[in-house]
Parts: sequence; structure tokens; C-alpha cells
Amino acid sequence: MTETTGYSGGGFVHVKNPHLDSMEEDILYHLDLGTKTHNLPAMFGDIKFVCVGGSPNRMRAFAQFMQRELGLAGAGEELPDICAGSDRYAMYRAGPVLSISHGMGIPSISIMLHELIKLLHHAKCRDVTIIRIGTSGGLVWQQVTGVTSSGLASVSLCPGIEAGSVVITDTAVDSSFQPRFEQVVLGDVVVRSTELDKDLAEELLACSREIADFPTLIGHTMCTYDFYEGQGRLDGALCSFSSEKKLEYLRRAYDAGVRNIEMESTAFAALCGLCGLKAAVVCVALLDRLQGDQIRASHEVLWEYQQRPQRLIAAFIRQRLGLGPAGRSQH
Repeated sequence: MTETTGYSGGGFVHVKNPHLDSMEEDILYHLDLGTKTHNLPAMFGDIKFVCVGGSPNRMRAFAQFMQRELGLAGAGEELPDICAGSDRYAMYRAGPVLSISHGMGIPSISIMLHELIKLLHHAKCRDVTIIRIGTSGGLVWQQVTGVTSSGLASVSLCPGIEAGSVVITDTAVDSSFQPRFEQVVLGDVVVRSTELDKDLAEELLACSREIADFPTLIGHTMCTYDFYEGQGRLDGALCSFSSEKKLEYLRRAYDAGVRNIEMESTAFAALCGLCGLKAAVVCVALLDRLQGDQIRASHEVLWEYQQRPQRLIAAFIRQRLGLGPAGRSQH
């Protein structure tokens, strides 16, 4: 069975579950929120931007960054974790921006998205834009001339993705390079579209042109179920393939349009699309996977890399709100 994306009219967030209407109360267990215990429209009804990312600390830092970027009262002060009663996810608010962690991988982001989408629906939010900001492994266009004894590619570099580049996803694809998310439901495989909003991706790319100190591009993002074997790494506890097979697979991924690899985008695109949310995925590439598997950059370099998608999204939100360009902030 195949389910396709369809954006709904009126700008509302639509859930596709008829059973919710008959429930006396909807408990958003992993967010420590509920329709009886909290006034969700009052708390979240004016949210216009939702930004999600893997790390609780990163999403707290992003919310504090947005406090400063939007000139909100209390900028620089500690923000309360709205989900403090749960140890699964963290949620912070900066004006019209909601910043939420989703953990690592499809199972974790799927649980969070189900409850987040219901939250936005119960809160009667309208015209919400949702963006995943995260990290990934990049694929550089290179001419592979050989393989070293340690399994690294011997290459001649051509123009492509360097570490620190930001990739805006046009299409999320699975490990077979297909634009689909497969979910097993009651023993049947349900195939869902992973279409993302093309106009939103182009708008983000246009915003990136105002930030000159790092490269940004649009490309396919491959989503896998695993960090090690699923992404062709040679350094896990298990490895059943050769370095040559790894490089051949990554080359096929590149030829199919893949420019970076992570572990959440297909589920994110599928759930958001089905519920009428305009969504984007913006990730920084921490390394070139054709050059190695392990992330060797210093903590300082990695911290600066992780700020790059956040700076782009801050510029986008400021533009949407009619605010002028901000100076470069460090956070």
C-alpha cells in the first residue's frame, strides 16, 4: 500500500487518525503534555516555526540563539525545558519558534513527530514551517584512483562537498536511493512518499547566499537505519564487506544524486507531508565519507560546523518575520 503526500488547505496541521476524535483525553506521554493537563492552544497556538534536531543541548542552544536573533526579552537567560517532566526529549520556545530534540534514528524521531504533530493540531496552529537541522556525512565528487591499506580512498579531488558544507535536502531517499519511507503496519509494508517542499528548499538556498563564509547546496539526502554497516562504514563492531565494495556503493549513491547521509530524513519527510506540514531538512556535513569513516575534527571545529545550519535557519526566520539581516552571532 502506498500513501502519498498532500498538503491541506487552511494552513492547519491535520492528523490522519479518526480514533483521536473519540478520545476523552490525548496524553502526549513522551513530551509530558496532554489535552486535559495543559492549555495547548494558549501555550503553542501562535507557533509558526518548529525546528528539530538530535541533541537536547544543541536545541537548547538554538533556542537561546533565536532569543538573541529575534531581540526577545530575556535573551541570554536560561530557557525552561517545556518537557522537563520527561527524560526522552527536550523542548524550548523562543517567541514563534519551537526548538525540540528528537534523538538519533528513525524510531526516536518518529515517536517525537507523532506527538509533536498532535500537539500542533490540538493547539490549532496554522501555517507552520518545520525544519530538521542536524549533522551528516557528506559525499564529495571525486575521481577515485585507488584504495590504501587502511581502506581510505586515494583520490583526485574535484569540485564538490567539503567538510562544513551545508546540504538542503530536495528529496530524502532510502538506502536503495528510492524516495520512499517503508513502515510495517499490522504486518503489511506501507510505502509513504518522502517529498519535501521544493519552494521552501529554494527559499532556504536563497537565504544562504547572504552567508558567505560556508558553502550551501541542494541535493538528495540518504537516510539509513544504522550509523555503521548501514552507511558503509568499515569501523563498526561488525563489517561484512570490503573497502572496495564500500567505495563502489558510495559512488552509486553519489551518481543517484545523494550528497549527504543521515538517519532521520525519510521518516521526517513522510510524517510531515502526510499531515500538511511544509518541511525542510538542513544538515551540515561533518566529513567526506569517501575520505574516511571516523570524525576526527576538533570539538571546536565541530561546534562551529553545527552552528552553520542554525545560522541559515535564523536568517530564514528573520526574513519570514520581516526583520533585517542580523550580524554574525556566535553561540
